[in-house]
Amino acid sequence: MHDLIVVGGGPAGMTAALYALRNGKSVLVIEKNGFGGQITHSPKVENFPGTYSTSGNALADSMLDQILQQGAEIELEHVIHVEPGADGQTVVTEEGNRYQAGAVVLATGVKHRMLGLPGETELVGEGVSFCAVCDGDFYKDRAVCLAGGGNSALQEAILLSETCSQVTILQDLPELTGEQRLQDIVAERRNIRVRTGVRITGLDRDDNGLTGVQIQETGSGKTELVPCDGLFEAIGLIPENQAFADLVPLNAQGYFDVGEQCETVTPGIYVAGDCRNKSVRQLTTAVADGAVAALAACRYLNK
Repeated sequence: MHDLIVVGGGPAGMTAALYALRNGKSVLVIEKNGFGGQITHSPKVENFPGTYSTSGNALADSMLDQILQQGAEIELEHVIHVEPGADGQTVVTEEGNRYQAGAVVLATGVKHRMLGLPGETELVGEGVSFCAVCDGDFYKDRAVCLAGGGNSALQEAILLSETCSQVTILQDLPELTGEQRLQDIVAERRNIRVRTGVRITGLDRDDNGLTGVQIQETGSGKTELVPCDGLFEAIGLIPENQAFADLVPLNAQGYFDVGEQCETVTPGIYVAGDCRNKSVRQLTTAVADGAVAALAACRYLNK
C-alpha cells in the first residue's frame, strides 16, 4: 500500500508526486500513455520560469527523472476507477490490477480535439500546434492558419497576429461563433484573414514539415490550397473524467468541478491540472495545481 497514488503522468501529476515525496510519502504514479502529457507536443518551451529554452520532451524526461530519483514508483496502466473505502482508496486499472493508497490525486489531463486528417498526428510539433503562447514565436514573420472560430480560436488568432505575417482563420461554420468583442478585434487586425464556410480536408508537407492546408467550401464544394508554415488547431479540448464522475462532480464540459484548493467532495481524493475547471490551462498552472493537491493530500494523510 502506498501513501499516495497519482493518476496521470503529466506536469501536474509529476509535480504532485514530487511534493508528496518531499513530504516523506510513498508515491505511485500510474500513466496510461507516456509521461509528460500535452507538453511533449511542444518542440520548444520558452515560457517556463527558470528555463530559457527546452523541448517539451526534454522537460518531461527531466521531471520524470527527478521523481524517480526521489523514490517514486511508476506503472504504465490505464486507470478505470477509484473505489473509496474506510481503509483508503483502491485504484483499479484496465489491466486488472488493484492498487491501494491512503489518498489519490487525479491528474488525468485533457487531449486536444483534432481534425482527424491523414498525417496530422505526425505533424504535431512539425507544423501543427495547439498553443499560440507556447509556439507562436516559432512562426515570427511567417504565415499560419488557425482552425476554429470560437472564443479560444479568436484569442489565439489575435495573439498570433502580433508576431506572424499572416493569420488565416478557417471556420467550417457560416460565421464565427466567438463573442463580438473578439470578432471586433480580429476585424481590426490587417494581417488576420477570416474564411468561414470552409472545411480543412488535407495537409501538405515536405521534408521540413507543413507547407499548406487544403480546404473545401462547404457550399460550392470548390477546393483550394492555402500556403502556410503552421496550423494552429483551436477546436476544443476533451477531458477524460467520466470514469470518476461518481467521486467528483463534472461541469457541463466534463471537467472536474473543483476550485483552486483542488479538494473534492470525496475525502482523500484530489484533482490537479488541465482536467480541472479553470480559465487558464498552461504548464505553470498545471504544476501549481500539482503542488496544491499534493500538499492537501499530505495534510489529509497526516491526520
